[in-house]
Amino acid sequence: MPAATWLAVRLLGIERGPLVQLVAFTPYVLIGSLGPLVLALALRRRWPASVAAVTTVALLAVVAPRALPTPQPPADGPTLRLLTANLLVGSADPQTLVDLVRTERVDVLVVQEFTPAAAAGLDRLGLDRLLPYRQLNPMEGSPGSGLYARHPISDGGIRQLRAAWGFTQAYATVAVPGAPPVRVESAHPAAPYALDQVGAWRADLAAQPAATPDGALSILAGDFNATLDHAPLRDLIDTGYTDAAASVGAGLAGTWGPYDGALIPPVTIDHVLVDRRIAVRDVAVRPLPGSDHRMVLAELTLPAAAG
Repeated sequence: MPAATWLAVRLLGIERGPLVQLVAFTPYVLIGSLGPLVLALALRRRWPASVAAVTTVALLAVVAPRALPTPQPPADGPTLRLLTANLLVGSADPQTLVDLVRTERVDVLVVQEFTPAAAAGLDRLGLDRLLPYRQLNPMEGSPGSGLYARHPISDGGIRQLRAAWGFTQAYATVAVPGAPPVRVESAHPAAPYALDQVGAWRADLAAQPAATPDGALSILAGDFNATLDHAPLRDLIDTGYTDAAASVGAGLAGTWGPYDGALIPPVTIDHVLVDRRIAVRDVAVRPLPGSDHRMVLAELTLPAAAG
């Protein structure tokens, strides 16, 4: 019954209060649901076994697609390599980040919890030469945000979220040669770490820019503080995005926890959401010493520019 109740909350998208935190662990509930099923079968309890089987199969239908690649759109333009990293109030190791940008030939980097010290440290290590175009808003504490690009950018700005934490989100339109303009934004909604923050979390997710299926290409990447089991994130994706990791079968790779000693299993709260006209070729999760998040690197193929 606990697993069946959990399934109902997940399917109906009715997580409220403490359920917001709990629903992030739905993939682990799928594993746990096998115990009652095996026990009911061993005891030859027909109706409990039937309920347990239906629950497990339904949970599998919810979770399994994240581990199964899906067909990609027929994009035939240039490659764009995008990296997102939460710097944990600027304490992440800048050398690891710059080395990854260099070795993986990253074209766009978006960062969250971006401080003035982090900005200076990254440039000292040569990020200004690797990614010379930028829209930055370094701030003390956790609200800062930044966007770096290999290609020229335009229409840049900073989005100020309404929640009490005051996270900001850097955005700009990137001019990738051979492709239409691509709008990229560094996402960082509030975290539902306490009951009094759930409203801010929900408001920040609702304030994220929707996809534009009939307009310019759009990418939204960063620390969403939400998994694919949270209804507000699914609603955002339904506007016309695709979760890059899930689309190539990497959607169960944990990006947060346990890094601070807490007994919390890893969950996937960092995402790269891409316009459905963009093909996803690969997604990899990489460690970032000094941060409580892992980096997400996505290799994308953009549509070709109109002739």
